[in-house]
Parts: sequence; structure tokens; C-alpha cells
Amino acid sequence: MDGSVSGGGLISAIEPLLVRSGSVIFAFELVVMGKRHLALMLISAGVLSLMGSLALKSLSTTNVFVAERQSAPKSPILPSDADRPSMADGRHYPIVPDDPIKLADLLQEVEEALLQPSTPEEELPSLGHQQQIIYRVLSKDLPTSNKVLAHLPSRWRHVAERHLAARREFLAMHRRSFTPRLMPAWRIIPPEPAEKLLSYYRKAERSTGIDWEVLAAVNLVETGMGRIDGVSVANAQGPMQFLPTTWQENGIGEGDIRDPHDAIQAAARYLVRRGGLQDIRKGLWGYNNSDHYGRAVLEYTALLKEDPRAFTGLYHWEIHFDIDAGDLWLPVGYNQNKPIPVPTYLRKFPASSPR
Repeated sequence: MDGSVSGGGLISAIEPLLVRSGSVIFAFELVVMGKRHLALMLISAGVLSLMGSLALKSLSTTNVFVAERQSAPKSPILPSDADRPSMADGRHYPIVPDDPIKLADLLQEVEEALLQPSTPEEELPSLGHQQQIIYRVLSKDLPTSNKVLAHLPSRWRHVAERHLAARREFLAMHRRSFTPRLMPAWRIIPPEPAEKLLSYYRKAERSTGIDWEVLAAVNLVETGMGRIDGVSVANAQGPMQFLPTTWQENGIGEGDIRDPHDAIQAAARYLVRRGGLQDIRKGLWGYNNSDHYGRAVLEYTALLKEDPRAFTGLYHWEIHFDIDAGDLWLPVGYNQNKPIPVPTYLRKFPASSPR
């Protein structure tokens, strides 16, 4: 409920009582006083009544603003270090507290702020990145993650468990993979505005029946919702990572493989063709032949189904490249047209490193 409206309603209820009381008093005075005195008293009473009304309105409005200030959640103070190197936008690599209780408290504050419509737009990138890094760190540290989970309220424990389950599926998926020693030949670009992406997902859901949450999750895990503009080692391209041969299949690719709208519609059609309407796990297997991949996508899908506001945090996740040198942050503006050695890159961009 809007406090200013309810405050005005309260004043509207009080003012008639003040007027009616004054009428009774001055009707009695009409009998005992002359008309001249009565006129002066009526004028005085009108002024006093107006002043009283304005005072009550002012008090009510002040109370509303105070209540709003008290109820509005404060944005969390994220850990900072002035000595850490920063990216071009002034942000440094998010810091994760070592103490599990402090970490749990920070995580809860971040999660709550990401869901609040009152959180300033300019704070969302740092909040989303902090959320992402916490889960990436905890996914590799089972003892600490168990302590953090134990300290979280049940509502946020459930959310954290989903995030950690998804991340651990990806770690398991790549456990036996070759660890790269070169930085990827990618370009990192800003994603489409969140409202546009949501409209693309929902349009695809209406036309195919594939849940928008599934499409958002696939877009997230494939390219960070379109941030990665590059070609995979398998020659997959665009924000939904299609092989050109798959894109060219009849009824799949229409338009531009690199266009977010066109790629999301094509992904929905492809999931339908691979049996996704009957069993979405089967459709996801067709998208990427790994049970780990399917389970991870469905964890993020479940997060969005349980609370669509979770999209805000996921949308603001950054691109990370996990290699022997650490979990490197590739910000918007990263642009390598050919692979380069990690040390060469880090000498130029030390803010990419967690250390």
C-alpha cells in the first residue's frame, strides 16, 4: 500500500470531525454573542481548523516517510580493498570473507538486495558479481560451504543449495577436461537489456511451449546471456552457441545466428525437435550431450521458477575463465582476436585475478 495515500485517507477521516466540533461550539456562541463577535470567532476558528489540519497532514506525511526509511532495506556494504587493482569501471575482483559466519551474513544481504526493487540500478552489477563469486568459491570448498549453509535461514539455504548444485555439476563436467593455458580468443560485450531478453524468452515460450526459464538458463550457461561474442572450439557461435550446420537445419535457424532474439527463438525450436516438450532433460541432452549439463541448467531453471526475481542476480553475472592461474574475470571490453599466454594477459590486466 502507498503510504502517502493511506496518510491522506487518515486526514480525510479526521478533518470532518474537526469541522463538526467547531460547528457545535459556534452554534452555542451564536446565542450568547453578537454577530460582530461571532464573525471574528468564525474567522479565527477557520484559521485554527486549517492550521490543525495542515499540522496533522504534516505529521502524517512525516510518519509515512520515516516508516518508509525504516522499512527500506539498506544495500549491503561489500568487502573492499583500496590496494586491489581495479577494472576500467572502478570495480575490483569481489572479496569473499574467510569466516563462514561473516560469509553467510554477506550472502544473505546480497541475495535480499538483489530481490528488492528499491535497490539502486547502479549497485546491481557489483551485487550480482559478488553473489556469483561467493558461489564459485564455495562450490570448490565443501567444508566451508557446509558451515555457511548451516548458518543461513532456510529460505536462503535452499537458494544457495541450488546454486552450489548447479556449479558443482559444471565442475564435474569439466573435471577430466584439458586445462587451458591460453586466454580465449573472445570478445566480451554488454548483454541485451534484461527487459528485452525476458521478452525474447517469453515470446519463444509462447510459440513453442518451452519454458522461458529453461531458455534463460541455457543462455546463461552458454554465453553469460550473450556477453561472450566468440566461437567455441567446436565452432559453435552466437549467444545460444549453435553449430552453423545445426542452425541451417530446416525449421531451426531463422535470421542471424549472432542475434539474441533470433538465437533464442531457434534454441526453443531445437529443444522441441529434440524431445524437450515430452522430457526437457532429453531436449537438453540434445543441446549438450552431458547429464551434468542438463542437471545444471535445470537447477537454474528451478531457481527462476521458484522466484523469477532471481533473474536479476543471474543477469549481472560476469564472465569467468577458470584455469590453473585462478578463476579469471573477463570484463566487458575484453577483446582478444587470438589466444595469448595467461601471464601476458595478467601483466596487462592484473584486476582479472582473484589474488
